[in-house]
Amino acid sequence: MRKYFITGTDTDVGKTVASTALVNAFVAQGSRVVGHKPISAGCEQTDLGLRNEDANLLMAQSNVPLAYELINPFAFREPIAPHIAAQRSAQTITEQELLANYRELMALDIDVLISEGAGGWLLPINSEQVLPDVVQQCAMPIIMVVGMRLGCLNHALLTQQAILASGCHIAGWIANAPETQPFFHENLATLQARIDAPLLGVIPKVASATEAARYLDISLLG
Repeated sequence: MRKYFITGTDTDVGKTVASTALVNAFVAQGSRVVGHKPISAGCEQTDLGLRNEDANLLMAQSNVPLAYELINPFAFREPIAPHIAAQRSAQTITEQELLANYRELMALDIDVLISEGAGGWLLPINSEQVLPDVVQQCAMPIIMVVGMRLGCLNHALLTQQAILASGCHIAGWIANAPETQPFFHENLATLQARIDAPLLGVIPKVASATEAARYLDISLLG
């Protein structure tokens, strides 16, 4: 199985746009693909329980039907830091439960797992641990999503540094550019020169995952 963890240089930088595009691109190649959102905050209460929009979008692009609880095992109603949302709902996000969730997914008959993180790279999951502790144990290559906006150089390079310090490998990165950024091409060139991984694509403002997938070259993932 090929598996990738999708992280962002900050919150709201386009992780879900990139993740759904990746799922779509691998499905188009004929692979059996699952999109995964282990932790979400900012969920809607439905008759079926708490549901997260990002998780639903990932499930819609996947071509292996699975129970929602397997795709998004930790779902919280408030749109705040997940470990705080967990505390406020008398729950605890544990490394053991996250690892068990990943192991269950990795035991399935699928070709590609696209797992989207929450927020940025060093996401606290409880009072002691961060999500990279889990990702590193699962040996998941990282795809970094860079929101192309003011401050992106610092955020991207700090994120790269933190990923490598966690003992993880960056398989590639995606530039998400839904709005016009002053000196966009100069910023992009700076990042290409300083990020030690291939640029998989630049995603402009798009209307669908299918459209976004056209801007990606997943063959660069090897």
